[in-house]
Amino acid sequence: FSTAAQQRSTGDECGPEDPSEEPKHPLCDCALEHRALKLEEQVRDLTERYRKALADSENVRRRTQKFVEDAKLFGIQSFCRDLVEVADILEKTAESAAGQAEPSEPNPTLKKIYEGLSLLEAKLQSVFAKHGLQKMNPVGGRYDPYDHEIICHVPAEGVQPGTVALVTQDGYKLHGRTIRHALVGVAVEAHE
Repeated sequence: FSTAAQQRSTGDECGPEDPSEEPKHPLCDCALEHRALKLEEQVRDLTERYRKALADSENVRRRTQKFVEDAKLFGIQSFCRDLVEVADILEKTAESAAGQAEPSEPNPTLKKIYEGLSLLEAKLQSVFAKHGLQKMNPVGGRYDPYDHEIICHVPAEGVQPGTVALVTQDGYKLHGRTIRHALVGVAVEAHE
């Protein structure tokens, strides 16, 4: 027991070494500063890479969101193209029925057929408008290769050259995107 007390007392006299009394090595400080600079550089590099990855992921999210929105808007595009052909047939049938009705001999059946076809055509156009499909009316406007397809040239009589003079088939746009070009005749200068 006395040996333990002696050791305790000698240990108390020595006391723990004070870290401030350690001799400083200039080589250690330099190495620590170098290591700190390397770590700061790595932090900057990782921060920059993180920002780029964040920006890239945001761009991907935006592009994906735009793709989904476009798919919602234009997913019915091929269906609309098919319905546009039905609308053309309906319009031509209504015009034919109107041409067959003679003013001198009114046929009540033909008149009712014409009225029914006209109502059906008006309802179809309102459904088109509801879903963003609209008929182009290019007569009198400038020729636009993105919206029109030239099928003939017409002498420009009272019309400026390059203007759409006639339309043989109506064009349609779905939410501003042309899904069927209008077949048009464009006015050109008449050569004498």
